[in-house]
Amino acid sequence: MAETYSKKENRDKRAKKRANKAEKMEDRKFNNKKGKSLEDMMAYVDENGNITNTPPNPAKPKKEIVLEDILLGAAPIEGEDPRKKGVVAYFSDKGYGFITEERTKERIFVHTNDLKVELREGDKVTFETERSDRGLKAINVEKVGA
Repeated sequence: MAETYSKKENRDKRAKKRANKAEKMEDRKFNNKKGKSLEDMMAYVDENGNITNTPPNPAKPKKEIVLEDILLGAAPIEGEDPRKKGVVAYFSDKGYGFITEERTKERIFVHTNDLKVELREGDKVTFETERSDRGLKAINVEKVGA
């Protein structure tokens, strides 16, 4: 039985496809980038926290880190006066209010427990800040010129 033209054409296409596939496999075997050695895959972290490919020097003494020296959050600005100036923006009959800090215009919570004198809205004050579970709060609040 004789083969038709389309059957012969399809057979030739399949053979050509198999040959291309075998050629690609051979090419991949010779140009393989996989299978790097363990040393090529190793990465180290230096004393500054940077990733490097050179191992640490065992002769170099290790720097001891004290847990209490680690500060989380923004670092405090050195030489800054802990006393801040501001104006009482709001003060409630219930014993709490807000002071607008003069330099940053940040509103800071204040409570009567942290006051040395009685406050009213518009009073100019000096104060220190302390971190509470809800954010910053003003402590040691004193009127300016009182």
